[in-house]
Amino acid sequence: MSDSPSEPLPAAVPVFPLTGALLLPRGLLPLNIFEPRYLDMVRDAMAATGAANRMIGMIQPRPPRRGGIDDADVPPLYDVGCLGRITDFRETDDGRILIALAGVCRFRVSAELERTKLYRQVVTDYHGLSDDRDPPGPLPATLRADLEDGLRAYLDAQGLAADWDAVRSSDDESLIITLASVCPFAPAERQALLEARDLTDRARTLSALMSFAQGPGDGDPERPTLQ
Repeated sequence: MSDSPSEPLPAAVPVFPLTGALLLPRGLLPLNIFEPRYLDMVRDAMAATGAANRMIGMIQPRPPRRGGIDDADVPPLYDVGCLGRITDFRETDDGRILIALAGVCRFRVSAELERTKLYRQVVTDYHGLSDDRDPPGPLPATLRADLEDGLRAYLDAQGLAADWDAVRSSDDESLIITLASVCPFAPAERQALLEARDLTDRARTLSALMSFAQGPGDGDPERPTLQ
């Protein structure tokens, strides 16, 4: 199922709070579902009608408060998540569900609904974020060049290599989605990438994160390749 900017977005969605998970508009996130509450969530999303059909919100829980007491089962959430549409659904013999979520649009959490299910649900606010559904224009050429230069230095520092033919042939958004998803950024850094205003801002954020990263660079020609 494809998303169209003319299709309505759900006013409330079930959410999957998962630390370190990053779903961006037009990105793809595979998930291995095995907890009973999230098995229920996925089955309910598949059975939902209207705008909520096959829709799940991916969002990160906030880090525990220093010196505070948070309910481990109901951690506070970041304000911004991303709506995803289930595009692949497979049940395994051992009771798990394997799904793929295609990123549709970011949302802000307006409120959390009273718990009537095992999983959590939030009221969604898309104000100022609906442009996520429109493919972005190209990056400025200088920014794209800076991004590739930063990627080269970052991979050298991390002891990784890249298929540079694939990098150069990737469109701007695909490259940024891939790098944001596969680079080992901290949860707060992933959240910064999610909350970036637009593709240009996300590219600049990505470049900054790569420039700040520290890691060994041994120059080993056999180092693994980032695909």
